Amino acid sequence: MNKVYVVGVGPGGAEFMTVQARAALEQADVLCGYTTYIELVRGLYPDKETCATPMRQELERCRQALETARSGKAVALVCSGDAGIYGMAGPLLELAPEFPEVEVEIVPGVTAALSGAALLGAPLGHDFCVVSLSDLLTPWEVIEKRLECAALGDFSLCIYNPASNKRADYLQRACDILLRYKSPETACGWVRNIGREGQERKILTLARLREERADMFTTVFVGSSTTRETGGRVVTPRGYRL
Repeated sequence: MNKVYVVGVGPGGAEFMTVQARAALEQADVLCGYTTYIELVRGLYPDKETCATPMRQELERCRQALETARSGKAVALVCSGDAGIYGMAGPLLELAPEFPEVEVEIVPGVTAALSGAALLGAPLGHDFCVVSLSDLLTPWEVIEKRLECAALGDFSLCIYNPASNKRADYLQRACDILLRYKSPETACGWVRNIGREGQERKILTLARLREERADMFTTVFVGSSTTRETGGRVVTPRGYRL
C-alpha cells in the first residue's frame, strides 16, 4: 500500500481515540512507534506486526516507518496525544521527500492540553500558549523568553514536560519567570497520567505551584489574569455576559 499514517492516539485508551485514528490503526499492516506508545495500543490489535524503538530515536523511528511503507505495507506511526504537537508528524514529513513513493496521512489526536484541561474545567477558554520546558532540542534561554512573552501577553499557559530527573527544578524556574508578571494568586492546576491508571488532578495558586513536584507525565496549566476557580473547576472566561 506504500502508506504511512502518523496517528495521534490521545492519552492512549481506546475511549480517547478518534474514529479516524481507530480506522487508521485498523487499516495498518504494521504499528510503529516509541515502545511505551506501542504498548498502549498493542492490546487492541494483538495480531498486527509491530516495530518499536526506545526514547530519543525519533529520526530512526520515522525512517523505519517510511522504509517499511516503501516495501508495500501500510504503517501506522503511533504518537500519544496529537502527532503534530511535539509528535512525529514534523520529523516524518521532513524525511518524506526521500521516499516519494510513500503516501503520508497525518491523523490528529487529543493532545494533553485538551484532555488535561477537561479534567480541570476550562482553563483554556480564551487565548492561550503551549510551551514545553524540555531543553533537549530547545535552549533554555529560548524557553525562558517564550514564557516571559506569554506572561507579558496575559495568556493562559499550558506547560508540557515540566520536569524530569535531570530537570527537577525547571517548573520552579518557570514559575519564577511567570511570577514577575503574574499575581501569586493566579489560578493554576496540574494533571498527571491523563486517562491512565493513577490519574490525578490538583487546583492551586501560582505561588503554590512553584513548590509542587512534577514529572514528564504531568501537564501544568497557568491561568491568565481573568482565570478563576469556581465550583472546584478552573475557568478562563471568554467574556460572555451571564
